[in-house]
Amino acid sequence: MQTILVTGGAGFIGSNFVRHMLSMRPDWRIVNLDALTYAGNAANLDDMATQAPGRYRFVHGDINDSDLVKRILIEERAGAVVHFAAESHVDRSILGPLAFVETNICGTARLLMACRDVWEQSGRPRDFRFVHVSTDEVYGSLGPDGYFTETTAYDPSSPYSASKAASDHLVRAWQRTYGFPALVTNCSNNYGPFQFPEKLIPLMILNIVAEKELPVYGDGQNIRDWLYVIDHCEALAAVLERGIPGETYNIGGGAERANIDVVRQLCTLIDQRLHREGASCGSRLIRFVGDRPGHDRRYAIDAGKIKRDLGWRPRFQFEDALAATVDWYLSHGEWIDAIRSGDYRRWIDTNYGAARVG
Repeated sequence: MQTILVTGGAGFIGSNFVRHMLSMRPDWRIVNLDALTYAGNAANLDDMATQAPGRYRFVHGDINDSDLVKRILIEERAGAVVHFAAESHVDRSILGPLAFVETNICGTARLLMACRDVWEQSGRPRDFRFVHVSTDEVYGSLGPDGYFTETTAYDPSSPYSASKAASDHLVRAWQRTYGFPALVTNCSNNYGPFQFPEKLIPLMILNIVAEKELPVYGDGQNIRDWLYVIDHCEALAAVLERGIPGETYNIGGGAERANIDVVRQLCTLIDQRLHREGASCGSRLIRFVGDRPGHDRRYAIDAGKIKRDLGWRPRFQFEDALAATVDWYLSHGEWIDAIRSGDYRRWIDTNYGAARVG
């Protein structure tokens, strides 16, 4: 039984990773360390005690707490760390950048220090791995042609992407300076179950259902490469199991779509399910709002390296996975109600309020 320490495992991608890996890897035990900030929800994994008895443990704590991290690694004899814990929303980083510096940069540095200390004290085991989960936003904005590769120069545009770029550099520095067995992954935009509804796809789903305005930044032509979260989880497992320390692996879904096209597709899917037509169609709710400062125009990932070297490729087609995502949100009203707190509603008003509608 191999024990994996997952940081930020109560968030969107982290909770999907924990769920999927406990299902697909019966020889894995997972310890989930999460501070339960606004987007972390321990209830995402409430059923793991019965679904994977004896193989899942939740620890409420912060990656900045080095003593706690060391204690977990030693007590659990963890053979790997998968580091998801991060502040991850661009708009929030524009309004409050210091939280992103503290978690994404300082938190990652303290986590690396704690992990390296235990790794050294344990005799530098050769099979230990530290997988750092990052974003394609560190590369900045693409023009109409080309793709991000693992050697693309960093050019972050927002406090969020700058903080993730800094954390990537720290991980690589630990590997090069200390020989620490770390790997970096940079993924494109994820979507799927359990995503906090500040992100484009869940926000639009919930607003379409509630017949609220659908705020779309700028002209809606910003392009993203969409990656279904389960495909991402399987890619991370491949990196953990077969990746080479010191390497970087880009993970993309190969599904470039303009934001406005995704919103219109969501309208169509929900109209079909709720039997809305004519004047009741969701597309009537689309409103273009003032653009986000420093809004990158296009992201697109070249995932050739991970396909060639590790044999991974996405299993899900965008249209099928998007429809499954819609169905999940439509059937999980209790989960949605539980996370839509007053603080969340105030945040939506701040970022997408009527004053910004163009």
